[in-house]
Amino acid sequence: MFIAFAVPFFCTHAWGQAMAKGILSPPASVRPPYLENVGIEQHLDAQVPADLAFVDDSGRAVKLGDYFGKKPLILNLVYYNCTMLCGEALAGLTGALKAVKFDIGNQFEIVTVSFNPNETPGIAAAKKKEYLQRYGRPGGAAGWHFLTGPPDSINALTKAVGFQYQYDPKINQYAHATAIMILTPEGRISRYFYGVDFPPKDLRMGLVEASQNRIGNLTDAILLYCYHYNPATGKYGAVINNILKLGAALTVVLLGGMLLILFRLEKSVPQRREWSHVTRN
Repeated sequence: MFIAFAVPFFCTHAWGQAMAKGILSPPASVRPPYLENVGIEQHLDAQVPADLAFVDDSGRAVKLGDYFGKKPLILNLVYYNCTMLCGEALAGLTGALKAVKFDIGNQFEIVTVSFNPNETPGIAAAKKKEYLQRYGRPGGAAGWHFLTGPPDSINALTKAVGFQYQYDPKINQYAHATAIMILTPEGRISRYFYGVDFPPKDLRMGLVEASQNRIGNLTDAILLYCYHYNPATGKYGAVINNILKLGAALTVVLLGGMLLILFRLEKSVPQRREWSHVTRN
């Protein structure tokens, strides 16, 4: 319990140096022994292997590629019997998704994978039932997939996405950090969001961006113009230049509209006077 919980607090040391490299952990040289292999290293635009074999929550053999090609995906790595961070991360994700108007299974899907090779589809099914009840929207069951798998597949997946964790046999628990990854429909890594609380606005923009604007609306397109993803923080931040450009463009449009209205009003005034003069005569 302590090991999993200690990661985010220990990460505050040498934070700037670590995050500048896109790694959610301090440099290996300053980590304690039980955290030396723990962290998240960003592999933006990397392809997640499609041929990795897993088992879904119904006991059916699947490959990761079965979920590619249709919609953007949220990928998160947990282990279902985790007593600390994993439950917090799943609860945080569920809470954030309840505030996003997109629906699981409609505009996007979620693939949750256990990195504990000893966990079973039965455990995955129980966890799925729990979080679908929390989510509370119809249709989620078809779009949120809880997977388990063998060590080879788990190792290949965690390596591909830069998820570094460490097992402690003394307490039978894993030391790990927490993050979710947004994948494009083709299975390429588009965004990382760190921690256990995920701002709904960032989640929505990440999904829209990963979909290449196939989902979302005009407001999303404007927000993506004004806000850009910062890999160092795993968040979207305002781009001042773009906001100023957009503000200037809106000002020009408003002024143009006002001038057009005034021009039309001014043009109509003499016509009324002429008609009034004719009537009197």
